[in-house]
Amino acid sequence: MASLSLSDVTRLLAEPSAQARAEVAGKLAQDIDNPALSANEIRLAQDIIRILANDIEATVRQTISQSLRCSARLPQDAALRLANDIETVALPILADSGLLSAADLVAIVRSGSSVKQEAIAGRRDLSEDVSEALITDAHVAAVTALMRNSTAQISENGLGKAIERFSGDDTVTESMARREKLPITIAERLVALVADHVKNYLVGHHELSPDIATDIVLQTRDVTTITLSYGSHEDELQLLVEEMRRGDRLTPFLVLRALCLGDMEFFEAAMAALANVPVANARRLIHDAGSNGLKSLFEKTGLPARLLPAIRVAVDVVAGVKFDGGEHDLERYRARVITRILTQFERFGDEDLDYLLEKLTAVLAVGSTHT
Repeated sequence: MASLSLSDVTRLLAEPSAQARAEVAGKLAQDIDNPALSANEIRLAQDIIRILANDIEATVRQTISQSLRCSARLPQDAALRLANDIETVALPILADSGLLSAADLVAIVRSGSSVKQEAIAGRRDLSEDVSEALITDAHVAAVTALMRNSTAQISENGLGKAIERFSGDDTVTESMARREKLPITIAERLVALVADHVKNYLVGHHELSPDIATDIVLQTRDVTTITLSYGSHEDELQLLVEEMRRGDRLTPFLVLRALCLGDMEFFEAAMAALANVPVANARRLIHDAGSNGLKSLFEKTGLPARLLPAIRVAVDVVAGVKFDGGEHDLERYRARVITRILTQFERFGDEDLDYLLEKLTAVLAVGSTHT
């Protein structure tokens, strides 16, 4: 196609057929990003673009939008005009133009159609503000597209809002679960919501250690939660257990299971949250050389009294079992902890033993796989 010339401008003004204007738009798309253009030529081309962006014929506006979707020389006011146009005109600009500000995009999310929202959700490098606007105001298809957009920045607060708004929608929650990285508090909430979907994805797409894979196969939500938390920073862990406590998910047997899997850090944080004391204080009471520290902390937690003997045994066992430093160390460590706890359970009465073993079924199944 030949370059845009003065005769093209004359033709545009003298013979304003839709076909002629579309041809001019095509030439502009080829020429406007040419680094050899002078400042006057750029201004002329941009003035013509402004005219075409307001053209009465949608096909002309669509040609401009499609052809100049990635152009840095598309006038910003023309880009905004096109972005607010009908869908067939707006979508290329909404998907790709770097000339729209976060505020522009948020405004279109709040007033635009679901199709426009979905186009915005797929943009590269979305800011947290735009992501949150989508989560708050967009339709499910757009929020799903946002969760699938690996370059989108989404705050923990935004992810939490998405769970609250779309907890019953598998497409949103599963897409969220498939994101490369999630805050631990969000991961725990997703385990509670979509464990079946998460399990299939984790097994098929990540290099899992055997204990995690077994947790998935066994569909043990509590154990999966513990696995997610393992190795987390103390501040992160406290946020997790506090979130679980508020949501009534910090159950007595999740606390016991964490301990029987050797996760003392989770157990300490959980006991602190349930007893409403600082973690440092809970840690001192748990590891008190006498028998009163753990008992006094336990009584503040509201946990069932019949669990105290098992917890006392498990605390002593975990304190005495060490990592050996070899391959699959974590799995063997957990198996040794569970085995020793079982040997100590012999001193309980039959009724209590049956009660405890029933509640520890998932832990025992996981441990036997790695013995």
